[in-house]
Amino acid sequence: MTKLDQSTGAAQGLALELTDDERAALRELAEELVAAPPALLDDLTWVAQARRASCRLPLRLRQTLRAFRDDAGPTGSLILRGLPFGEDDLPDTPTVRESVERATTVPAVVAVLIGLHLGEVIAYRNEKTGALVQNVVPVPGLEGTQSNAGSVPLEFHVENAFHPQRPDYVGLLCLRNDHAKRAGTLVTCIRQALPLLEETDRKVLREPRFITAPPPSFHHGDRTMPHAVLVGSPEDPNICLDLNATTALDDEAREVMARLKQVLTDVSTALVLQSGSMAIIDNRLVLHGRTEFTPRFDGRDRWLHRVYVHLDNRRTRVHRQDARPVLN
Repeated sequence: MTKLDQSTGAAQGLALELTDDERAALRELAEELVAAPPALLDDLTWVAQARRASCRLPLRLRQTLRAFRDDAGPTGSLILRGLPFGEDDLPDTPTVRESVERATTVPAVVAVLIGLHLGEVIAYRNEKTGALVQNVVPVPGLEGTQSNAGSVPLEFHVENAFHPQRPDYVGLLCLRNDHAKRAGTLVTCIRQALPLLEETDRKVLREPRFITAPPPSFHHGDRTMPHAVLVGSPEDPNICLDLNATTALDDEAREVMARLKQVLTDVSTALVLQSGSMAIIDNRLVLHGRTEFTPRFDGRDRWLHRVYVHLDNRRTRVHRQDARPVLN
């Protein structure tokens, strides 16, 4: 359980497990929104209802999310457990490309409610048709790809590292894990890696000597202009890196990136989510990936809902037509 310092509200841990009473209250709230017209996750009227309802999340959950928003801690990730659904509630795992959720369901509503208490749930028009709730599932024929449809090890990456308006947070809600219950989301935080880097390497990483291409999930998108990997405070920087899509522009930068990859791997950990658990990742501090698993395509494969969160919707207004939450 995440412990909260009652005097300061500061997060002292990185996990929260809901009590039975909290789970029941969240289930009731989610079911209310499942039934709320027009029962469509991407509808602006429904999103406005969900935004108001997010203020009624169980108190400890609201406190934990607010504390995490203030400071994501040394690992940059938060695990929520005991969310109000289980595998018996679920249909078969989808197996199609571009899989998303449009209609309201309890798991999808829970993911949106949590995202809306952190900030604003957003999406990208060129990724998964701009759906606010996206499915991360294995797809036949794509098992070997470096994508959310694959099942081979996925390289560490900041979500949409190429995009100037990438998410501040990524939420991954587990509906069901793989058959062996061992597949994990790998996470590694620059806060833990930075002390292990030489200052000479940090200097290179703060210089615009890298470019990043869009991920396979984007249908359109240009690679970045040269950019730094570490930005912001030298003592507590943000990181912008996709080890599958970021290229160093010179030999020295290439060698430094290889050393950074090793350090990030050394401090990484696997978040093995089971049904009813959710990982929230600070996308400014944390790279994430995936362990290997073997899909069977029998309706019981690994299934996550993914949501993106921005802290400040105003900064992206120019990229959002009619003030909708989908970025062009």
